[in-house]
Amino acid sequence: MYRYGRLSFLWEASFLWLMIWTANNVGITLLNKAAFSVVDFHYPYFLSFVHMVCNSIGSQIVFMSLKHDKTTGTTGIFQRLLGKIERKTLDSAGKRSIIGFSIIFSLNIAIGNVSLRHVSVNFNQVMRSSVPALTIIMGIIVGKVISSNRIISVIPIIIGVAMAVWGDMTFTTLGFFYTCLCVVLAALKVVASGEMLTGSLKLHPVDLLGHMAPLAMGWCIILSVLNGEVAAIASRPEIYSNYYVMGVVLLSGLFSFSLNICSLMANKMTSPLTLCIAANVKQVIMIAVSTIIFETPITVMNGLGIIVVLMGSARYSYVSVLEKQSVKSELKREESTKNVKLDEESDDDKTDDVDIEDGGAGTDDEENVELISTREDTAVRKR
Repeated sequence: MYRYGRLSFLWEASFLWLMIWTANNVGITLLNKAAFSVVDFHYPYFLSFVHMVCNSIGSQIVFMSLKHDKTTGTTGIFQRLLGKIERKTLDSAGKRSIIGFSIIFSLNIAIGNVSLRHVSVNFNQVMRSSVPALTIIMGIIVGKVISSNRIISVIPIIIGVAMAVWGDMTFTTLGFFYTCLCVVLAALKVVASGEMLTGSLKLHPVDLLGHMAPLAMGWCIILSVLNGEVAAIASRPEIYSNYYVMGVVLLSGLFSFSLNICSLMANKMTSPLTLCIAANVKQVIMIAVSTIIFETPITVMNGLGIIVVLMGSARYSYVSVLEKQSVKSELKREESTKNVKLDEESDDDKTDDVDIEDGGAGTDDEENVELISTREDTAVRKR
């Protein structure tokens, strides 16, 4: 009964983290758009560096708070919100995994930005809609079990996103290569983070972020220097001397820390595939928000795509709920079977005690054997 109640709680918590992640994702996308267009901060690699600085500082603040809680014997806000967080010491294999993940994380940002220089935004988004399919393939390769119903329910979502962002589909051969590489890195990042959260390392999301963010910060500043962004910023003192511009950039960094925590928590409590589906739904939400706020026109094809995605996402959620309920029912059956077996063993022990106490007082051994045999047959039928 305890396991059943705990599973129900985890499902509700995972859904909540998924909703928070989606809202946070939409928020930071709009904020980054403001940074690029409103305050004229066209330095995506340096912005990613600022994000990683905020993530590094944020994770350290969480660990300092937890250390204070341990010293005072209290439960602070971070522990109540994020659960029990344990700072693990990594062995050589774990350190290699973190370094590899930080490289994948940084390359995903870098290649994504490079691809946008050679292809249209619509083509980039259509290609990115295939990330869930690639995530399924990678998940199967690493031994994850994904039901056929869940795989089938992903197909209309992929098609719907492609329809929703269909428009200017211009691209170059080099751009096509970069975009394909970007899709692979995006799927690889989700699968890799899922493995480190639920695999052999079993890191808490905040712990993973604390290990990874300083490394990714280094990779991002290197990319920013190589692309000339640092030199360009240094030549424009009106950028770093303007409190409004720096405020937007730093606020984007704070949202990034919040987003990464929500992303890793949602990944740990659901699955990499579910997170990819939520990302596709986020794209559709962004189209709707852009249409309302920025008056971006949409075609009939785009509108139909939005409807298909919403219906497909509802179908995927329905399949997920059914599978969760199936797990709950299986746990209840196992618990019930276990209780029946314990009751039968207890009855058998009582019968043996009676035989010993009566020994030779007229108890027929054949009747006792028949009685025990009948109970065993009954137990088999019950099982």
